Amino acid sequence: MANTDIISAWPAFSWGVIAGMRSMSAPALASHFLSRSFSPALAGSPLRFLQSAKVATGLKVLAATEIIGDKLPGAPNRIAAPVLSFRILSGALVGAGYSQQNKQSKWVGALLGGAGAIAGSYAFYFLRTRLVKNTAVPDWVYALLEDTMMLTSGIRLANATLKK
Repeated sequence: MANTDIISAWPAFSWGVIAGMRSMSAPALASHFLSRSFSPALAGSPLRFLQSAKVATGLKVLAATEIIGDKLPGAPNRIAAPVLSFRILSGALVGAGYSQQNKQSKWVGALLGGAGAIAGSYAFYFLRTRLVKNTAVPDWVYALLEDTMMLTSGIRLANATLKK
């Protein structure tokens, strides 16, 4: 793989990491930005729905619901099989959309997005559990910090990688 291939692979992986932090936020952010700038590369693709303003709105509602639900005591761990599977699918979707939009292989983008979701899920799960265990700060505070990091990183990633 050439250096330019490695550099172009990082955004798809990074979108996956965002999905690993909050599964619905990655597609919500991507769709929000894509709905504001038409991409001919997505126009004839099965991923064209990511450019729909209605889809973007629906995904934002789902993302907000997930952010609230994460703070509830009965929320499942992000590394539990069903939850992790959904995060992988979310990362794969956004990785594929990013890659298709940039005229790269959507299949490679999907693999990288899924891999990023696995990495992000485990990294932030263990980071939060260790912080809660080793400090007097409650989990919900770290959850809010993670939400802030996810949102600012996602917006910066979208601004840097999605065509306007």
